[in-house]
Amino acid sequence: MTSPLETSIECVLFDLDGTLIDTAPDFIKVVNRLLEEHGKPSIPAHLIRQTVSDGARALVKLAFAIEEGHRDFRPLNQRLLDLYYQQLQTTEASLYPGIEQLLEKLEAAGIAWGIVTNKPEQYCVLLLEKLNLLDRCKALVCPDHVAERKPNPESILLACQQLGCSTERTVYIGDHIRDIQAAKNADVIAIAATYGYLADDTKVEEWYADFVLQSSEQTESLLNMLKFA
Repeated sequence: MTSPLETSIECVLFDLDGTLIDTAPDFIKVVNRLLEEHGKPSIPAHLIRQTVSDGARALVKLAFAIEEGHRDFRPLNQRLLDLYYQQLQTTEASLYPGIEQLLEKLEAAGIAWGIVTNKPEQYCVLLLEKLNLLDRCKALVCPDHVAERKPNPESILLACQQLGCSTERTVYIGDHIRDIQAAKNADVIAIAATYGYLADDTKVEEWYADFVLQSSEQTESLLNMLKFA
């Protein structure tokens, strides 16, 4: 391990898909597997990748060009989730570059880190177990644990409470506008991860994040900039 972290941040909270972990390879497989089951052609990986952060429903809409009111929507959505859970047994997801080293430095410095996500708990737990991250993650807040999802601040505030951290010295990193909105609503430092699953026409400047990361490997240096009296 190289130089230690020199930051005043007390805890670091991550969104999961597209921020902490690149989960797109699993979704690319299961979306195209579902299409194959229905005799439809596969769709380009980049279209699936940029939709991952919008969740399973958005992926069904993308793949089948139907809306939630369509009679086939619910069974397709459930089948996609079932396929995804199966895929997690042999997941191809991985931490983004530089994140493992960052987590090690956070842990060495006694700075807690956690995950605040709109991904349901059963999928999060299995994924984190497969990547040997579950025991290291000191807070995992999923939709199952709160009344309101992001962009409501409830999940971030719950994570801060679980970690015993003040909002003033907490950062939340995410790759979707709702992540930045949730962070601002919770009064924590809002960091946009533009290396995540953004659509081609996304205007990150309109998110009004406090800071913007162009790559996951910039995270450590940004945290080292955050020093308070």
